[in-house]
Amino acid sequence: MKLTWKFLFFIGVIVLLPNVVEAQCSMCRAVLESEGDKSTAEGINNGIIFLMAFPYLLVGGLGYYIYKTYSSKSN
Repeated sequence: MKLTWKFLFFIGVIVLLPNVVEAQCSMCRAVLESEGDKSTAEGINNGIIFLMAFPYLLVGGLGYYIYKTYSSKSN
């Protein structure tokens, strides 16, 4: 597989995006910020991001499989 700069950029964005995203809803944030312990809020946020990643990976893998299947048949 030939790696292009677009593909590498896309992978870089996917890898670095969870470090920037905050995925808590407003109710969870309000409850967790009222507590004095910030590590609980960080743990909840990391768990939400972790659970959110797998559906995107599955859909991306399925899309890649379909793309490769149809592109190999057309050649």
